[in-house]
Amino acid sequence: MNPNRPRRVVIDQWCDLQCPDCHRAESDVRALRERFGDALELRRRHFPLPGHPHALAAAQAAEEAFAQGRGDAYWTALLARWAELGERGPRLLTELAAELGLDAGEVDTALIDGRHLLAVDADHAEGQALGVTGTPTYVVGGERLDGGRSQEGLRERIEAIVEALLAQDSGL
Repeated sequence: MNPNRPRRVVIDQWCDLQCPDCHRAESDVRALRERFGDALELRRRHFPLPGHPHALAAAQAAEEAFAQGRGDAYWTALLARWAELGERGPRLLTELAAELGLDAGEVDTALIDGRHLLAVDADHAEGQALGVTGTPTYVVGGERLDGGRSQEGLRERIEAIVEALLAQDSGL
């Protein structure tokens, strides 16, 4: 490792953007980012669940938001309104885009033409290959942590893995 460049620990987080557990997990994500800062790279991955009828469209809209440079903000704002997504469906996806200063027309077009469907499907397939069955699920340091069953103690387990990886890299 280059001693002038601190190591970054990667966390892959599989989510369904209509999932109440993923909504609750956002506070853990904020805490992890605050604690580890630039040493942590969080990669948002899509895992729409079959019981959530608007999750696939939400994932595609989020991919368009990432393409427009505001993916994390869109992801977080959409999870904050997960229940409303269940009630209002795709209308909410374009309205939220406009609220965040995105090109809402382009989000709407992306939902129609399916330009991000392959990226969403690839995330889902990779998650399945790794044993993801529910959301949120994290992979950090090669370990899969399933928050879909229970989020109790999950952030602490993630913190311990990240700390161990950072300590290992620094030779401590």
